[in-house]
Amino acid sequence: MEIFKLGDDILALLEMVLGFWNNQINLVFSLLGQSPVSFKGGGPWAVVENLQPLFVGVGSGLVVLFFVIGFCAESVDIKSEFRLEAMLRMLIRLGIAQWLVANNLTILKAFFSSIGAMVSHIGNTTMAQASIGAGEAEVIENLGFATSLVFLILSVILSLIILVCGFFIIYTVYFRFLKIMVIVPLAAIAFSTLAGNRTVSATCVRYFKYFLSVVMEAVTMALAIIICNAFINAGLPSFTGGYADWAQVLIYLCEITFTIALTVGACKGAQSLTGRALGL
Repeated sequence: MEIFKLGDDILALLEMVLGFWNNQINLVFSLLGQSPVSFKGGGPWAVVENLQPLFVGVGSGLVVLFFVIGFCAESVDIKSEFRLEAMLRMLIRLGIAQWLVANNLTILKAFFSSIGAMVSHIGNTTMAQASIGAGEAEVIENLGFATSLVFLILSVILSLIILVCGFFIIYTVYFRFLKIMVIVPLAAIAFSTLAGNRTVSATCVRYFKYFLSVVMEAVTMALAIIICNAFINAGLPSFTGGYADWAQVLIYLCEITFTIALTVGACKGAQSLTGRALGL
């Protein structure tokens, strides 16, 4: 009887969930290619810009303080430091630090634009969509009643996992924007340390490395998504060739869900992966 054939309902459920995942991936690429300046209509960035003058003022004051600290730390004999080349070097360092503090927002926004363009270019490449293959769909449609019950239970469980992964990957992208907007105002203070000696200016280097890893993780996320989607559409591994059709489809569905979870894990660890790969 048709009422006992659940294959069409199972297939409809799986297609709906995979459609949701594909929509989430499209949204993620749209967000990753977006600059924090235009995120959510520019409202959050307006708050950052309103706070920026305060941090620039503090950073400008700290430039002089760190310059004096660096000068005193490097000077063994003050009279010997009043050579022209030594004073010129210190004044150049002071000028560069002050320029970076005053223009830190413009410099950081240039990185946003460059990384956004790179992600957009990656997203414009041909990317396979997660979907149920024609052969697997036919097997699901022709399942018997007992087997279809097992598939229905499994499909519900896998669908819930995919739904959670879809929301979690959006959370990861949103959290990246939050990290960027929190650390951007601190750039003025970090750049002010460049006026000091090597020990003091190491703070600026550490800040820039962290900032670069946070911004560049968008590229790592984009690459992880594209490669993991290729995993999904690559079909079943060769060791399943001797299994029954329904068993192969069962493994196929589990592999899709596992790869989707792997995608989320790769996106969540994108910053750490980027930092290790680039030595940041």
